[in-house]
Amino acid sequence: MAQTAVTRERLFALRETIAKLEGKPVPALAAAEQEALGTGNAPRKKDETPRFCFGIPELDEALEGGLPLDALTEIRTKMFLDAGSSSGFALAIAAALQHRAEEKNPVLWIADKVGTIEAGVPYAVGLKDFGLRPELFLHASPRKLEDALWLAEAALESGAFVTTILEIRGNPKSFGLAESRRFHLRAKSAGRSLLLLRQSGEEEATSAHFRFLAGPAPARERPLPDGSMLGGSIGNPVFHLTLEKSRNPAPLSLFLEWNPHDRQFLPVEQPAVTRFPEQRAAHSGAVLPASFDRQDRPKAVGPLVAFERAS
Repeated sequence: MAQTAVTRERLFALRETIAKLEGKPVPALAAAEQEALGTGNAPRKKDETPRFCFGIPELDEALEGGLPLDALTEIRTKMFLDAGSSSGFALAIAAALQHRAEEKNPVLWIADKVGTIEAGVPYAVGLKDFGLRPELFLHASPRKLEDALWLAEAALESGAFVTTILEIRGNPKSFGLAESRRFHLRAKSAGRSLLLLRQSGEEEATSAHFRFLAGPAPARERPLPDGSMLGGSIGNPVFHLTLEKSRNPAPLSLFLEWNPHDRQFLPVEQPAVTRFPEQRAAHSGAVLPASFDRQDRPKAVGPLVAFERAS
């Protein structure tokens, strides 16, 4: 009789504990491959893995040909202030996948209730401007994280979505290495992708095939009819991405611009922080005079002793 997913996870966790006690490498991937071979679901060859190509040689090469569409991919941010960057990057990938797919399957966004309070919810009008179809976009916000994990696993098993986005806050105990491995294997067997958004999370061990660190970046300057360039205005979103987990010896850092009209990514050089002319200070670091009805500025601290010495 085939083993259940819970039994397999307990077996993997037990093997990891024994390996740590013996000081040996953690055989997580080896155990997963053996389990797949034992159940007859052997992993496919590298050239048979469906992938999403960004069209950027440097990034596609680092991703071994592109982002795998039957695996778990993690996108994290350091702070909640950058939640828009990770969310925008995930939505851009979803829009590109939906545009390229022959069957227009919907996109499912599952958000942790706590993360929704902090980062907000998707906006239908904004989704359309971003390149997505609102009628093919579903959003769910379960009250408990356990319910969100169950819903994400059920969505992968159904195979009804072009991709599933799971948004969680930080590094909860209920979603660790064992859970990420279970989702990775579930995505592998279903042939569907799962994008994990870890808002305001720290680096931790994960079974995700790749992990990105997403951050904001200013939009590029736009050309005006008179030939001049306008900086500091609203333009296409630009993401600062760092590929933290991959087979590369060093993390890859680059800037990508999302074109919602063509639904494709474009590489850009590191954009400079641009502002409108009236927003630039004439004298950087100018010292303002003290207010007339306030106390004078404190005098500079000199070589003074607060109390007399005892001797």
